[in-house]
Amino acid sequence: MSNKLKLTFFGGVGTVTGANFLLENAMTKILIDCGLVQGYFRDKDPNREDFKYNPAEIDYLLVTHAHLDHIGRIGKLVKDGFKGKIFSTAPTLDIAKYMFEDALKISSVESKRNNKEPLYDEKDIEKTLSLWQTLDYHQVFDIGSFAIFAKDAGHILGSAIFEITDKSSGKKIAFTGDLGNSPTPLLRDTEKVTDADYLVIESVYGDRNHEEKEMRTEKLKVALNRVIDRGGVMVIPVFSIEKTQVLLHELDNLIEGGQVKSVPVFLDSPLGIKITSVYAKYLSHYNDNVQKEIKSGDDIFDFPKLSMTLKADQSRDIYNTKPPFVLIAGSGMSEGGRITEHEKKLLPNRRNALLVIGYQVAGTLGRKIKEGQKKVFINNEEVNINAEIISIDGYSSHCDSDGLLEFVSHGAEQYKKVFVVMGEPKSSMFLAQKIRDNLDVNAVVPEINQTYEL
Repeated sequence: MSNKLKLTFFGGVGTVTGANFLLENAMTKILIDCGLVQGYFRDKDPNREDFKYNPAEIDYLLVTHAHLDHIGRIGKLVKDGFKGKIFSTAPTLDIAKYMFEDALKISSVESKRNNKEPLYDEKDIEKTLSLWQTLDYHQVFDIGSFAIFAKDAGHILGSAIFEITDKSSGKKIAFTGDLGNSPTPLLRDTEKVTDADYLVIESVYGDRNHEEKEMRTEKLKVALNRVIDRGGVMVIPVFSIEKTQVLLHELDNLIEGGQVKSVPVFLDSPLGIKITSVYAKYLSHYNDNVQKEIKSGDDIFDFPKLSMTLKADQSRDIYNTKPPFVLIAGSGMSEGGRITEHEKKLLPNRRNALLVIGYQVAGTLGRKIKEGQKKVFINNEEVNINAEIISIDGYSSHCDSDGLLEFVSHGAEQYKKVFVVMGEPKSSMFLAQKIRDNLDVNAVVPEINQTYEL
């Protein structure tokens, strides 16, 4: 039997989301991530399509981190026959449990609305979690005919770069998952890959750079004080993982330090509140500066006038508070969750502002608002946008174009090929060309379902 090493791109190409890669030799098949494709679908939903491989034949699934575009189809994978083992870091598993719980609720509502079967149900998630095991960073772990080694990706809590070595040939392939925008306000810096033969790298910001990190806190401070001074509401759509916790930490420092006036702040995101409890559990994963804050006695996710509104009636009661106040709610792309009702209510008022601090996938409501549309439909109602729209890119949890190039440079002399994935086409193509031009490395942008022999 041939023992050729093959890599196939079943998702995460031509788009930022839907990561799903298959690495195999004659003995073992490993999936890396099994994510949801996110965004607006004009025709049929790609998430409902059958997998292009037989899930029952997959031996292992490695999960780089717990964002839905990396874990959102695992329940369907199990429903369709996967019986292998799933591996991730412990924080990723803890976050994934809450992400699945939330996804099940959303899926149930959408399925009833559209008169369709849900992608998966509670039993599928129970089985998924029964197959899941955890591993530590910097631990060599044998799975079948491969050895795996996890490094800290610095993207969100528990995020991992997987270095996978084919034991028969010695060839090493590294999968970045999503790479962090180091140095970050909370987490340790992204670790380097220096000795792999092949690299699969994300390219969300492959064609552009973030503003200077030193500017992000200053811009946040100025924006908050401007809206507070005019008696408005600062509404912030956030992702439940990382963005919520980073924002709470920044507000903690700005308000307790007297740089922003102390006004009521509402975290109106049940999922964000639950994920914050996971972040509070793994304090050893934070960078040295945050470790010092914690040792000095600072509760980095709490400050005066912060309210966490877990229940629906608490969410409605927010409007009993007279502005100015700050309202943080999910989802991060304004595609559901409590943020949509708040936007419907608050965006027509010129005193208010909406602050965008996360990546907005093409076609989402968040992208339309960020790009300046003055009329949008929210929950089937037309809404006029008169509020100030503010964007701060420095809070991105993703490495930018120069950072991605620098990441590749550390292993450039050894790479036989770099596969550029998980980006919009223009972003992936730009980064691949940049790698070729600057590092003289063979960088390619794969097509969907394309297989490479390594």
